[in-house]
Amino acid sequence: MNKNLTRAFLVLSLVIAAPAAAEPDRKGCADHPLFPTRMPDFFIVDCKTVEFDAFAFKMPNPRTQNRQEGKVTQITYQLTRGKQDASGVAVVRNYEGALAKIGGTVAQSDPNRWVNGSVVIDGREAWVEAEKGNGKIWLRIVEKQPMKQHIVADALSMSNDLKATGHVAVYGIFFDTGKSVVKPESKPALDEVAKLLKADPALKLWVVGHTDWVGQVSDNMRLAQARAEAVASELVSAHGIAASRLKGYGVGPLAPVAGNDDEAGRAKNRRVDLVKAP
Repeated sequence: MNKNLTRAFLVLSLVIAAPAAAEPDRKGCADHPLFPTRMPDFFIVDCKTVEFDAFAFKMPNPRTQNRQEGKVTQITYQLTRGKQDASGVAVVRNYEGALAKIGGTVAQSDPNRWVNGSVVIDGREAWVEAEKGNGKIWLRIVEKQPMKQHIVADALSMSNDLKATGHVAVYGIFFDTGKSVVKPESKPALDEVAKLLKADPALKLWVVGHTDWVGQVSDNMRLAQARAEAVASELVSAHGIAASRLKGYGVGPLAPVAGNDDEAGRAKNRRVDLVKAP
């Protein structure tokens, strides 16, 4: 065998014998903070995060659904070429163990293919699902949160509701948790309330603050009162509405419009109502 052929043979032998190099993750993708590690020899081939969406987690009966809403993250892991694939059982058991370590609980599983469950971190609930495919693992995570309200009812629709029912709920007025300072992003909603009042100079309103049931009732009553008064003050100082036309009241968690057992319901209960006053 000549020297050139020998050298080529050695190079080819080294290439065949060399272990497969780890593939780089897709640019912009990373492991989710809930699961900062992954199964060996897998890399991220795709990822997607949507700030507010919904995902239906698997159930044993396909006619039933476990639909959760919030920030949705989906990560696809791909097995590195030349590496031995993990079994479905190994993947399911690993994610079950990882979920348990962060204080979560398993909801449903197929021991050979997929598992899902939930965990509460810093008071926020998240749902997760890991599914094993042929050389792939799909991880889906929903961090539950209410939808940010971008569409605000206009002055005309508020007026129509007041005439029809005597009150209208305003969901575009925002406060930090436990605080009564009106946030700047409340301006579009307050602008419409001001238009409502300016269009009908005889209209007087009770501004009623509502909270969810988290915390002590007495604290929520005081918070709701302070928020209602803050909204009235903002309409007076920033929009020139006469103070005599507005009166703030707080009813805290006493008049819910939805259940308080999940964040979606609690978000609906945290609101400001405008009630037509005599």
